[in-house]
Amino acid sequence: MSTAFPRASRLRRTLRLGLDGIRFGALVLVFYAVFFNLSVVRGSSMSPNIHDGDRILVEPWSYLFEGVDRGDVIVMRYPLDPSVDYIKRVIGLPGDQVTLAGGHVWVNGELLHEPYVLDKDAESYMSVRVKDGHLFVLGDNRPRSSDSREFGQVPSDYVRGRVDLRLWPLTRLGFVN
Repeated sequence: MSTAFPRASRLRRTLRLGLDGIRFGALVLVFYAVFFNLSVVRGSSMSPNIHDGDRILVEPWSYLFEGVDRGDVIVMRYPLDPSVDYIKRVIGLPGDQVTLAGGHVWVNGELLHEPYVLDKDAESYMSVRVKDGHLFVLGDNRPRSSDSREFGQVPSDYVRGRVDLRLWPLTRLGFVN
């Protein structure tokens, strides 16, 4: 009978640790649900940085406190059908003059350095001033992207959040640049 007490005590400790683990997991899930959104990427418009099927973490809170920056990767509502989300890179901010020519992008007369773009789109030629309250966005896979060249400027309030982290597949887990 003296050996039953230590065994029961270990069992209680193990159960308590298990319950603590479940509580912690539930707290993490609630935190995640309140502060972040998980999204699955559909399409290749952001290749080679983000691929079809990648799971990304969308952080919707930072833009409440600070503005969107040029180069940010965002999830936004598609202007032609706001029920659909798109992922794009911000190229032009309100007031910017964006010029596309010969596969290159200039913002306010300065050539934009874009190491994230592998395939340039030498076919696009346009020059546009970004309206107040709007953004000019492009996909990183320029020849295969539906973006501001096609659907125009995006109202700033269509931005759902910034993408900083890819969670899946595990072999590509890491920060999005």
